[in-house]
Amino acid sequence: MKRDFITLWDLSSGEISRLVHRALDLKSGKDAGQCPLIGKSIGLLFEKPSTRTRVSFDVGVYQLGGNPIYLNTSDLQLGRGESIPDTARTLSRYLDGIVIRTFAHSTLEKFAAGAEIPLINGLSDLHHPCQTLADLMTMAEKKGRIKGLKVAYVGDGNNVCNSLIEAASLMEFDLTVACPDGYEPDPGVLDRAREAARSEIIVLGNPKEAAGMADVVYTDVWVSMGEERQAADKKKKLADYQINSPLLSCSRKDVIVLHCLPAHRGEEITDEVMDGPLSAVFDQAENRLHAQKALLEMLIAGR
Repeated sequence: MKRDFITLWDLSSGEISRLVHRALDLKSGKDAGQCPLIGKSIGLLFEKPSTRTRVSFDVGVYQLGGNPIYLNTSDLQLGRGESIPDTARTLSRYLDGIVIRTFAHSTLEKFAAGAEIPLINGLSDLHHPCQTLADLMTMAEKKGRIKGLKVAYVGDGNNVCNSLIEAASLMEFDLTVACPDGYEPDPGVLDRAREAARSEIIVLGNPKEAAGMADVVYTDVWVSMGEERQAADKKKKLADYQINSPLLSCSRKDVIVLHCLPAHRGEEITDEVMDGPLSAVFDQAENRLHAQKALLEMLIAGR
C-alpha cells in the first residue's frame, strides 16, 4: 500500500530517527553507488519557484538511479482546468512517485486522495516537512543528538515553524517560538502537537527569552512567496525578531544557527551571523539532498 509524506505526522518517531541515521550514512558515502530507484520515474510538480527543493530532489533521484521529470503546472492541462483528481489518476499511470511544491495545502490533500503513487510534500502554505527532516539531520550531525535539545525559532510562525512544531512533538526536543501578535503558528498544528508532545512547546513574544540558553536558534524569511502585498507592515512588526549577535549572546556558547533559505540578509538575519562560526546554514542546505534521498528510499523503494 502506498504511503504519502504530507506532514511529519505521516511518520513515527522511530521512522524519523531511522531516516536521520540513514541520511547521515548517505552523506558519509556509505552504500555509495547503490541505485534502489533504477527504472523508476519521479515527477517534480512545482507551482512555486525553488532552488533547494528543486535541485536536491532532481539530483537525489538521479543519484539513486531514478529518472526525475520536472512538471510545471503551466505546461500541464492542470493549468487549463483539468481537475486535480483526474491529473493525479493520470500521472499515477506514468510515474512511481511525485513531489509537489504548491501554495494551498488542500491541493496536496486532493492530489493524494486521487493518486495511486506516493506523494511527497515539497512545500505548502501550511507545512514544509522535507525541510524539517534536513533540520533534524543537521541537529543530529552538529549536536550528536536530537532528544533533549532546546530549540528557539524566532520570527514568522509560518509553514517551516509549523513543521518544526510537529518535529518537537515527535522527537522530544523543547521548542520555544518567538513571534509578534498576529504571526503565531497555526493553532491546529500547535494544539495537536501539545496533545502528543513529551517535550515543552511554548509560544511567546520575547525573542531574547526564547533564545535564552538555546542549543539551536532558527529563523526564516519574514515575507514568504505570495505575501508581497503585506511586506512593509509585516517587516515592521518583525523588526525586533532579527537573529544577530546580541540575541545569540543569550544562547549557549556552542549554539548553532539554522535558516532554511533563501535569506534576506539584513532583515531576519545579519551577515555577521549568517557567515559566522555559529552558522550551520549551508550544511543544513546540503542536508536537504541526503535527507530526501533517505525518504525516497523509504517511500519508493520500500527500504
